[in-house]
Amino acid sequence: MSEKQHLYKTGIIGNCAFIAHVNQNTDISWLCLPRFDSSFVFGSLLDKDKGGEFSIKPIGEFDSEQSYIENTNVLRTEITAEDGKYRITDFAPRFHIHERYYKPLMLIRKIEPLKGNPRITVKCKPVCDYGRSEMSANRGSNHIHFQGCDEHMQLSTNVSLNYILDEKAFVLNETKYLILTYGYNLEAPIISTAENFLRETTVYWRTWIKHSSIAGFYQPLVIRSALVLKIHQYEDTGAIIAASTTSLPEFPGSTRNWDYRYCWLRDSFYVLTSLNHIGHFEEMEKYFNYLSDISFADDLRYQPLYSITGERQITETTLDHLHGYEGEQPIRIGNQAYEHIQNDIYGQVLISMLPLYTDHRFVFSERGDSLQWIDRLLTKIERTIDEKDAGIWEFRNIANVHCYSNLFQWAGANAALKMAKTIKNKDFEDRANVLIAKAAAHIEACYDPERKVYTNAVGSKYLDASTLQLIVMHYLDPNSQRAKDHLIALEKELKTEDGLFYRYLHEDDFGKPKTTFLICAFWYVEALACVGRVDDAIREFENIIKHCNHLLLFSEDVDAKSGSQWGNFPQAYSHVGLMNAAYRIAMKLDRPIFL
Repeated sequence: MSEKQHLYKTGIIGNCAFIAHVNQNTDISWLCLPRFDSSFVFGSLLDKDKGGEFSIKPIGEFDSEQSYIENTNVLRTEITAEDGKYRITDFAPRFHIHERYYKPLMLIRKIEPLKGNPRITVKCKPVCDYGRSEMSANRGSNHIHFQGCDEHMQLSTNVSLNYILDEKAFVLNETKYLILTYGYNLEAPIISTAENFLRETTVYWRTWIKHSSIAGFYQPLVIRSALVLKIHQYEDTGAIIAASTTSLPEFPGSTRNWDYRYCWLRDSFYVLTSLNHIGHFEEMEKYFNYLSDISFADDLRYQPLYSITGERQITETTLDHLHGYEGEQPIRIGNQAYEHIQNDIYGQVLISMLPLYTDHRFVFSERGDSLQWIDRLLTKIERTIDEKDAGIWEFRNIANVHCYSNLFQWAGANAALKMAKTIKNKDFEDRANVLIAKAAAHIEACYDPERKVYTNAVGSKYLDASTLQLIVMHYLDPNSQRAKDHLIALEKELKTEDGLFYRYLHEDDFGKPKTTFLICAFWYVEALACVGRVDDAIREFENIIKHCNHLLLFSEDVDAKSGSQWGNFPQAYSHVGLMNAAYRIAMKLDRPIFL
């Protein structure tokens, strides 16, 4: 690789109420409170001057190593400086108590001396309104009270308050604790609370993993991806966000800097599929409640995305006062894609909820809303199945009858057919069969018999990685020659030498894309496994997983030339792709358990 490789030097912690990014330099470089889509209170990721700071740094130069406590979302950062070594343990408390999950807006940092007499400086400077103003710090007895935002914050600690307020270095000769809370004051002992919460949170995550049915193919990677996906669900409503960040560019100078802190119905389908593969259904049931609130609105169509509380209007604006990640502009909050027509999402909603009707571990007969819910989804597909739309890649000024959109209308109608048979509703069965035939006709209109490939849209010559899903979703029989030919044509045009995959290579609203899209590479691996090219699937999988950062976290995009990570990070889509590809290979290898 000739160009310098760019990797994101952060890990994430979270508890299904918030997600924080912890930089290797010890700074909490990104934390939005009180919601995933709120303003950041720490945002040095986008502006080192205006983004505030929450760091625990030594004097002078230092080396840093990060690792998760195994099978948890508890992160450790070990700092080695000239005068000593210390460890920071960062976590967001989450555990079961009083018949509910305890998930406070609380970030805990434990600082332990390991070697020598390290001198450290603790800085805690939260900001408001995307860095437009700083919070004021007021001294308490054993805490610092921050004011200036809509709600206050409190830092409770056994570190000298003077050292923190004056940003003065001190010798770390015993374990120290920092407990940051949002919107309320900590009314409990600092040390015992931190230690108890650390113990309980570690047990919670390890229990969650032990209750997962994770196959033996690259199990540690799948475990890490599952832990990442879990904390991207906003448990209060059940919504699942695409990423916790905004405005990290798809590649330098691209201006493709999007805000992903919202719930895409499409992305959620893939997340739930991957969690279902490892035996976790709680997330699906919570998501169903979120969907129900959206579905029973009087709207004729779904939006591609909603806020985490179901709000429809997600107006996109830019923040001109911030520097941007490595100077990249624009910085966007909100996402104009909420206005798009994307007709694949109706099918994905139906498929997401199919296990509730076909898996006997769920009692569908107790769902009194089934008739109304399925009827509304079928009606939405009936109204949109012949429309042009913006497609999966959310083209802003391009509309087509997209192959991918009709594939998921086909798959969604098949899911509705299964639901209809389960609840014994002949009318729904008939309507679903009509939609299956219509969708298939649109898909076949995308077939190019000369090149033996399905193009991205009716009347188009362009190829698109999203049509790999024709094989993965079994529209095409994986054993058929047509499926094998389609896969060969796609890999010939869109695949790089090391198995990465471009979404497409034609121009869109912003020119030609220059980076590969990571989930497409994992779709490619799935398709290889489906058609029986298992050795190829394993080889390509092993090439792709090299593109993680030091904590096995994956970005949205990868530069094929330099191997650089770009796009929002970590990207739920990418971790979903890894989990589904690993699952597909493991099933082909007949390796359902770790061997």
